[in-house]
Amino acid sequence: MKKNMGTTDKFIRFIIAAILLIAFFTDALTGVLGYIALAIAAIFILTSFVSFCPLYTLFGANTCKIKK
Repeated sequence: MKKNMGTTDKFIRFIIAAILLIAFFTDALTGVLGYIALAIAAIFILTSFVSFCPLYTLFGANTCKIKK
């Protein structure tokens, strides 16, 4: 997999994932909505670690700085 996520994008995803996790574990989001938030947080964390977003390839987006 070729990296297509920059550091700013990864940082924003971590922040959103942290907010979703906090909302889930403090019971601000419960039921099905809570589990959806938990799944989205897991996906954001996973894609941040591998620096690859499959949706970016579908839309042709790339936030990773190109090194010359």
